[in-house]
Amino acid sequence: MSIVALIRCESYDYLEVKNAVERGFQLLGGPDKFARTNEKILLKPNFLAGDPPEKCTNTHFAVFKAVSESLKKTGAIITYGDSPGFGSAKSTAVKCGIYTAAQEVGIELVEFTDGEDIFFKEGIQNRKFTIAKPVLASDGIISLPKFKTHGLTLLTGAIKNQFGCVPGYLKGEYHVKLADPDKFAQMLVDLNKLIKPRLFIMDGIIAMEGNGPRGGKPHKMNALLFSTDPVALDATVCRMVKVNPELIPSIRYGRDQGLGVCSEDEIKIVGDSLKGFISADFDIRTESRTPSSGFKQFINNLLMKLLGNLFVQKPYIISDECVKCGICVTMCPVNPKAVDWHDGDKTKPPSYKYEQCIKCYCCQEVCPEGAIELKVPFLRRLFLKTRR
Repeated sequence: MSIVALIRCESYDYLEVKNAVERGFQLLGGPDKFARTNEKILLKPNFLAGDPPEKCTNTHFAVFKAVSESLKKTGAIITYGDSPGFGSAKSTAVKCGIYTAAQEVGIELVEFTDGEDIFFKEGIQNRKFTIAKPVLASDGIISLPKFKTHGLTLLTGAIKNQFGCVPGYLKGEYHVKLADPDKFAQMLVDLNKLIKPRLFIMDGIIAMEGNGPRGGKPHKMNALLFSTDPVALDATVCRMVKVNPELIPSIRYGRDQGLGVCSEDEIKIVGDSLKGFISADFDIRTESRTPSSGFKQFINNLLMKLLGNLFVQKPYIISDECVKCGICVTMCPVNPKAVDWHDGDKTKPPSYKYEQCIKCYCCQEVCPEGAIELKVPFLRRLFLKTRR
């Protein structure tokens, strides 16, 4: 049985957040259960890009500060860091407010720029990882994910947050090698089993729906979630937005590989009732909120294999919203670039050569204007329409 503490918190007012964080810790045994005097504890927030707090791109600074203060009282040596999708950790922390919050608490930022190769013989998809050195130097990790949608993984939650422990310059290589969402999800599970964070605290006070993880819209969920089990936490988030957890590959593989539990019968919710957080209108960009089964699933998989790109979502640029910043071009991990100024004219939006695109959606993930969306091909839309 895994415990998920679900705590109502309706604003980022610091006193309210602090009280909610303290309540969540106490329901799981208190901060002393996760940090001890003189231990090196690393906080791993979600740093995607240098956006202001109101965009909901990153873990909110109020949540970060409240967690930091609670843990610092244990006598542990607290640091924090991440490897953003674009830019440095410091520049991202400054712009989202976490840098100032950390200075107020008196904790140090560590950059995840240098890594060390680690062999993990228990890995299923990956038995070798390059992990940021501050992660390896710590005695324990506290993960602070943000409640958001995601183009590739549908949901970016507790399990995916550890991908930031890989130095930024290597993330593109993982996307190239593991372009298939299932393989990418299995890698995330292996990574979590290697790093073994002690606790996950998700900022879901205001989540991001729609075109996440950067270009979506704020959606009030009024929740902080605490658990030592990332699978149970992510599965609970799915149930909050009326999505079957089986749709999320990282949850399925996490359950199957013993990272955590997924079934409602194996998860004990403490704190506030799940019923008070249900948001059925949350836009998570999926054709169905329940997975297909049996013969339908077999047909779906067969068509995906036979028809390939004719069925897979493709990123496309909304010309009127594009500011021609070129971040999508910079972040494209393939060579030659799938998205680029192929005609040499940088006064126009970049264009795609889909035969080179691996559907990693890195371009969509980092677009600062939300000008890249994922388009469902006509054949897939037609198939889904006739299947209903």
